Amino acid sequence: MDRNPFSEAEIAGRLSKVCTALAERGLDAAIFSAPENIFYLTGLDHWGYFAPHFLIIPLGGRPVLVTRSMEKVTIENQVKAADFRGHSDSETAADLAARVLAELGLTGRRIGLEHWTSGLSHGLALKLEAQANAKWSDVSGLVDRMRLVKSAEEQALMRRAAKVTDAAAGAAIAAISEGAAEQEVAAQCVAAMIRAGGHAPGFGPFIRPAARLGEEHTTWGDGIYRAGEPVFVELSGCISRYHAPLGRLIRIGSIKDEDAAMAEVTAKAFDAVLKALKPGVKARDVYGAWQGAADEAGLSHYRRHHCGYLVGIGQPPSWTGGNSVTGLRHDSDLEIETGMSFHILSWLMGTGRGDHFISNTVLLTDAGAEVLTRTTAGSIVR
Repeated sequence: MDRNPFSEAEIAGRLSKVCTALAERGLDAAIFSAPENIFYLTGLDHWGYFAPHFLIIPLGGRPVLVTRSMEKVTIENQVKAADFRGHSDSETAADLAARVLAELGLTGRRIGLEHWTSGLSHGLALKLEAQANAKWSDVSGLVDRMRLVKSAEEQALMRRAAKVTDAAAGAAIAAISEGAAEQEVAAQCVAAMIRAGGHAPGFGPFIRPAARLGEEHTTWGDGIYRAGEPVFVELSGCISRYHAPLGRLIRIGSIKDEDAAMAEVTAKAFDAVLKALKPGVKARDVYGAWQGAADEAGLSHYRRHHCGYLVGIGQPPSWTGGNSVTGLRHDSDLEIETGMSFHILSWLMGTGRGDHFISNTVLLTDAGAEVLTRTTAGSIVR
């Protein structure tokens, strides 16, 4: 794994954008604690984010990254755009961050803090605000919005991740058969993911029989796959925290006629989304294109909460980019931009007229919507 997946110029550009945004808000500094945002702004890729990290960015000064002292070697090897300050386990990141803020001359100044992130607990935020004399302001979403549009370097990582995804999906599909153990299918999938050069994903893979389809975020168990019961496969390869998910429904032995017919509808609906993904359109219009295809097939009674969501950076336990989902919903005003990447889902399960779904990672380029994951998307029978 590269020590830092981003060029120095890439990181410098991101930090400059953050400082510009802080200045526009009249802030003197900001503290970011979302693992996804710290990775985006520094390139720090490790499993230490289970403990709090504070990235302090002062206007006109060098950023300081505060976390446990034991992370010193990792951070100094990977992070070149910020200074490291480590705290012992007898104190908290808030204790040290308060001292660093004072050292930086930020006492009494206006400082931004991310309120909506799993990287900052309520108790730690209270401790920080009690110890650091500052005028606090919520900067939640500031960096998240920057991350929606992928740079050329990020797009290259997404393409590499998609190749890992296809290798893992291909191995899982090949291993599925009547009598195959759930663990063996998962083992083949994960082994292929690693052999293809993939890094540990932040989420999944999710592979389970259709009897447990409604469990959403559960994965393999200790069962045996049987003919007549579909197998749900949703997974993502990962390269330097960038994910490119896909999903498939695998049949063992044969496929019912009504399910084969529904597979054709899901494909048409997926294609409708691809055609609708254009710069300047709203997310709700993209969902409308998917729903329109379903309606045209006589499924106007069927509704989904979204037809996809934005993906890219994913830290455990998610590939959605944090503890929320930026979905292509019927009520979303999000404006689509070139450089955005999506996990597009054409899901038609429980319609009463057959079941099928497909999902792929899609990147919006200057040439249009490009499907990055290439695993066979039609009816798959093993």
